Amino acid sequence: MILIVGLGNPGEKYENTRHNVGFMVVEQLRKDLNLADFDFDKKSNSFFSKNIDQLIIKLDASRKIDLFIVKPDTFMNLSGQAVSSLINFYKINEANKIIIHDDIDLLIGQIKISKDRGSAGHKGVESIIKNLGTKNFIRIRIGIKPKSGKPKKTEDFVLKKFSKEEKEVINEIILKSVEAIRAIIKDGPEKAMSIFNN
Repeated sequence: MILIVGLGNPGEKYENTRHNVGFMVVEQLRKDLNLADFDFDKKSNSFFSKNIDQLIIKLDASRKIDLFIVKPDTFMNLSGQAVSSLINFYKINEANKIIIHDDIDLLIGQIKISKDRGSAGHKGVESIIKNLGTKNFIRIRIGIKPKSGKPKKTEDFVLKKFSKEEKEVINEIILKSVEAIRAIIKDGPEKAMSIFNN
Protein backbone atom coordinates (compact mmCIF):
# COMPACT_ATOMS: atom_id res chain seq x y z
CA MET A 1 0.00 0.00 0.00
CA ILE A 2 1.28 3.45 -0.93
CA LEU A 3 0.32 6.58 1.01
CA ILE A 4 0.47 9.89 -0.86
CA VAL A 5 -0.08 12.95 1.32
CA GLY A 6 -0.50 16.52 0.16
CA LEU A 7 0.08 19.08 2.89
CA GLY A 8 -1.96 22.22 3.40
CA ASN A 9 -4.41 24.06 5.64
CA PRO A 10 -8.14 23.22 5.62
CA GLY A 11 -10.91 25.70 4.90
CA GLU A 12 -11.90 28.18 2.20
CA LYS A 13 -9.68 30.87 3.71
CA TYR A 14 -6.57 28.93 2.68
CA GLU A 15 -7.66 27.61 -0.71
CA ASN A 16 -5.14 28.31 -3.48
CA THR A 17 -2.60 29.78 -1.07
CA ARG A 18 1.09 29.01 -1.46
CA HIS A 19 1.12 26.77 1.62
CA ASN A 20 -1.61 24.59 0.07
CA VAL A 21 0.19 23.53 -3.08
CA GLY A 22 0.43 19.98 -1.68
CA PHE A 23 -3.38 19.82 -1.61
CA MET A 24 -3.47 21.04 -5.21
CA VAL A 25 -1.17 18.25 -6.38
CA VAL A 26 -3.11 15.40 -4.76
CA GLU A 27 -6.39 16.83 -6.03
CA GLN A 28 -4.96 16.79 -9.56
CA LEU A 29 -3.64 13.25 -9.06
CA ARG A 30 -7.07 12.04 -7.96
CA LYS A 31 -8.66 13.59 -11.06
CA ASP A 32 -6.02 12.17 -13.40
CA LEU A 33 -6.52 8.67 -12.02
CA ASN A 34 -10.31 9.07 -12.03
CA LEU A 35 -10.59 8.01 -8.39
CA ALA A 36 -13.46 8.61 -5.99
CA ASP A 37 -13.94 12.02 -4.36
CA PHE A 38 -12.19 12.63 -1.06
CA ASP A 39 -14.14 11.29 1.93
CA PHE A 40 -13.63 12.45 5.50
CA ASP A 41 -12.19 9.94 7.95
CA LYS A 42 -12.91 11.01 11.52
CA LYS A 43 -10.41 8.59 13.05
CA SER A 44 -7.43 10.14 11.25
CA ASN A 45 -8.94 13.62 10.85
CA SER A 46 -8.19 13.63 7.15
CA PHE A 47 -9.79 13.40 3.74
CA PHE A 48 -8.69 10.53 1.57
CA SER A 49 -9.46 8.83 -1.71
CA LYS A 50 -8.80 5.12 -1.44
CA ASN A 51 -8.06 2.94 -4.43
CA ILE A 52 -7.78 -0.84 -4.57
CA ASP A 53 -6.47 -2.63 -7.67
CA GLN A 54 -7.59 0.04 -10.18
CA LEU A 55 -4.11 1.39 -10.85
CA ILE A 56 -2.55 -1.70 -12.36
CA ILE A 57 -2.74 -0.41 -15.93
CA LYS A 58 -2.55 3.30 -15.20
CA LEU A 59 0.61 3.20 -13.12
CA ASP A 60 2.40 -0.10 -13.36
CA ALA A 61 1.08 -3.08 -15.30
CA SER A 62 3.46 -5.47 -13.54
CA ARG A 63 1.92 -5.35 -10.06
CA LYS A 64 -1.14 -4.48 -8.04
CA ILE A 65 -1.06 -1.10 -6.35
CA ASP A 66 -3.23 -0.14 -3.39
CA LEU A 67 -3.18 3.63 -3.05
CA PHE A 68 -4.27 6.19 -0.49
CA ILE A 69 -4.35 9.85 -1.52
CA VAL A 70 -4.66 12.02 1.58
CA LYS A 71 -5.33 15.62 2.60
CA PRO A 72 -4.95 16.04 6.40
CA ASP A 73 -7.77 18.12 7.88
CA THR A 74 -5.52 19.25 10.70
CA PHE A 75 -3.73 22.51 10.22
CA MET A 76 -0.28 22.32 8.67
CA ASN A 77 1.61 22.24 11.97
CA LEU A 78 -0.32 19.13 13.09
CA SER A 79 -0.08 17.15 9.84
CA GLY A 80 1.86 14.37 11.54
CA GLN A 81 -1.11 13.40 13.68
CA ALA A 82 -3.22 12.48 10.66
CA VAL A 83 -0.35 10.79 8.82
CA SER A 84 0.73 8.66 11.79
CA SER A 85 -2.87 7.62 12.47
CA LEU A 86 -3.30 6.32 8.91
CA ILE A 87 0.09 4.60 8.86
CA ASN A 88 -0.53 2.84 12.16
CA PHE A 89 -4.05 1.73 11.27
CA TYR A 90 -3.25 0.46 7.78
CA LYS A 91 0.26 -0.82 8.64
CA ILE A 92 1.88 1.11 5.80
CA ASN A 93 5.55 0.34 5.18
CA GLU A 94 8.01 3.16 5.89
CA ALA A 95 9.26 3.19 2.32
CA ASN A 96 5.76 3.60 0.86
CA LYS A 97 5.08 7.19 1.87
CA ILE A 98 5.20 10.22 -0.43
CA ILE A 99 4.70 13.68 1.07
CA ILE A 100 4.07 16.70 -1.18
CA HIS A 101 4.57 20.21 0.16
CA ASP A 102 5.61 23.78 -0.61
CA ASP A 103 9.25 24.84 -0.21
CA ILE A 104 10.17 28.49 0.34
CA ASP A 105 13.85 27.73 -0.37
CA LEU A 106 13.15 26.57 -3.94
CA LEU A 107 12.42 29.05 -6.70
CA ILE A 108 8.87 28.96 -8.03
CA GLY A 109 8.80 26.62 -11.02
CA GLN A 110 11.18 24.11 -9.45
CA ILE A 111 10.44 20.76 -7.86
CA LYS A 112 12.81 18.47 -6.05
CA ILE A 113 12.38 14.87 -4.90
CA SER A 114 14.20 14.05 -1.68
CA LYS A 115 14.36 11.14 0.72
CA ASP A 116 15.38 10.69 4.35
CA ARG A 117 16.02 14.40 4.95
CA GLY A 118 15.25 16.82 7.76
CA SER A 119 12.36 19.27 7.69
CA ALA A 120 14.47 22.35 6.79
CA GLY A 121 12.07 24.34 8.96
CA HIS A 122 8.84 23.25 7.24
CA LYS A 123 6.36 22.86 10.10
CA GLY A 124 4.20 20.24 8.38
CA VAL A 125 7.17 18.02 7.61
CA GLU A 126 8.52 18.64 11.10
CA SER A 127 5.23 17.42 12.58
CA ILE A 128 5.35 14.25 10.46
CA ILE A 129 8.94 13.47 11.48
CA LYS A 130 8.07 14.04 15.15
CA ASN A 131 4.95 11.84 15.07
CA LEU A 132 6.52 9.02 13.04
CA GLY A 133 9.87 9.12 14.82
CA THR A 134 11.63 8.92 11.45
CA LYS A 135 12.47 11.01 8.41
CA ASN A 136 12.56 7.94 6.19
CA PHE A 137 9.98 8.96 3.62
CA ILE A 138 9.93 10.47 0.14
CA ARG A 139 9.14 14.13 -0.34
CA ILE A 140 8.22 16.16 -3.39
CA ARG A 141 9.20 19.73 -2.59
CA ILE A 142 7.51 22.40 -4.72
CA GLY A 143 9.21 25.77 -4.99
CA ILE A 144 7.25 28.89 -4.06
CA LYS A 145 10.11 31.39 -3.60
CA PRO A 146 9.50 34.45 -5.80
CA LYS A 147 12.04 35.59 -8.38
CA SER A 148 12.69 38.66 -6.23
CA GLY A 149 14.08 36.43 -3.48
CA LYS A 150 12.97 34.89 -0.21
CA PRO A 151 10.58 37.19 1.69
CA LYS A 152 11.52 38.33 5.19
CA LYS A 153 8.13 37.42 6.67
CA THR A 154 7.77 33.90 5.27
CA GLU A 155 4.93 32.94 7.63
CA ASP A 156 2.74 35.66 6.13
CA PHE A 157 3.93 35.05 2.58
CA VAL A 158 3.04 31.34 2.47
CA LEU A 159 -0.55 32.08 3.52
CA LYS A 160 -1.19 34.42 0.59
CA LYS A 161 -2.60 33.41 -2.77
CA PHE A 162 -0.46 33.08 -5.87
CA SER A 163 -0.31 36.05 -8.22
CA LYS A 164 -1.77 35.58 -11.70
CA GLU A 165 1.72 35.12 -13.15
CA GLU A 166 2.71 32.65 -10.41
CA LYS A 167 -0.52 30.67 -10.86
CA GLU A 168 0.36 29.93 -14.48
CA VAL A 169 3.73 28.55 -13.38
CA ILE A 170 2.23 26.57 -10.50
CA ASN A 171 -0.39 24.98 -12.75
CA GLU A 172 2.42 23.55 -14.87
CA ILE A 173 4.35 22.40 -11.80
CA ILE A 174 1.29 20.64 -10.40
CA LEU A 175 1.12 18.55 -13.58
CA LYS A 176 4.87 17.92 -13.42
CA SER A 177 4.54 16.83 -9.78
CA VAL A 178 1.86 14.31 -10.73
CA GLU A 179 4.27 12.92 -13.33
CA ALA A 180 6.92 12.69 -10.60
CA ILE A 181 4.57 10.70 -8.37
CA ARG A 182 3.90 8.28 -11.18
CA ALA A 183 7.65 7.90 -11.80
CA ILE A 184 8.36 7.26 -8.11
CA ILE A 185 5.70 4.54 -7.93
CA LYS A 186 6.68 2.88 -11.18
CA ASP A 187 10.48 3.19 -11.24
CA GLY A 188 11.48 4.09 -7.67
CA PRO A 189 12.63 7.37 -6.09
CA GLU A 190 16.26 7.24 -7.24
CA LYS A 191 15.36 7.05 -10.92
CA ALA A 192 12.67 9.71 -10.46
CA MET A 193 15.24 11.97 -8.80
CA SER A 194 17.56 11.63 -11.79
CA ILE A 195 14.76 12.84 -14.06
CA PHE A 196 13.03 15.55 -12.02
CA ASN A 197 15.84 17.02 -9.87
CA ASN A 198 17.79 18.42 -12.83
